[in-house]
Amino acid sequence: MPILALQSVSKSFGALTVADAISFEVPEGQALGIIGPNGAGKSTLFNLITGNIAPDSGTVVLDGTDVTRLSPMQRCRMGVGRSFQIPQPFGKLTVFENLLVAGAFGQGKTEAEVTDSAAAILDQTGLLPKANRPAGGLSLLDRKRLELARAMATNPRLLLLDEIAGGLTDAECNSLVETIRGLHAAGTTIIWIEHVLHALNAVVERLLVLHFGRVIGIGAPAEIMASRDVQEIYLGVEI
Repeated sequence: MPILALQSVSKSFGALTVADAISFEVPEGQALGIIGPNGAGKSTLFNLITGNIAPDSGTVVLDGTDVTRLSPMQRCRMGVGRSFQIPQPFGKLTVFENLLVAGAFGQGKTEAEVTDSAAAILDQTGLLPKANRPAGGLSLLDRKRLELARAMATNPRLLLLDEIAGGLTDAECNSLVETIRGLHAAGTTIIWIEHVLHALNAVVERLLVLHFGRVIGIGAPAEIMASRDVQEIYLGVEI
């Protein structure tokens, strides 16, 4: 049974269709990359998966359960964690306090119950030396790490990453990729939207390509990047 299945999910805002009968499955333990031009509907797809946007039609199934009408909080407590493209931590709280908040609310537990796991996540993401620093003063790389750590603090089985490598130097990106690879190796299922293709290719087993809200390809990364449609639409190459 796949951990996530979308079945003919569609969404429009007036005349603009942002998701056009999207269907795909993600087996548990797999890492799926999502690519496509700006405006292709990638972040909207995440909003449909997390419940921030309700589809006009179709079904979202999480681990065999229809969650199409469940709230984002309900889905979070069922194991869906998410990072956002623009990190927005609680700037006046410390790095550690940010994780306590995410863990407590995301799992429906007390802060005391998530303290040990929060400390372990800080160590895993390289943030432990900065645990007591105000989050508002972090560098871009550390804000990205904290965004990842806050998503991890909800104890997700399915982790959605939205352009988490964007804006980083190659060295910073490689460092973050190693952390994500470690999460995947430990069994976390990952869906990752990213424009930094070498980062995706270091982690994912499959790529899905979106264009104007439609899936135009899904498969092994080498197969997808060799596709005529992908090269013409995503890379802008005329063949």
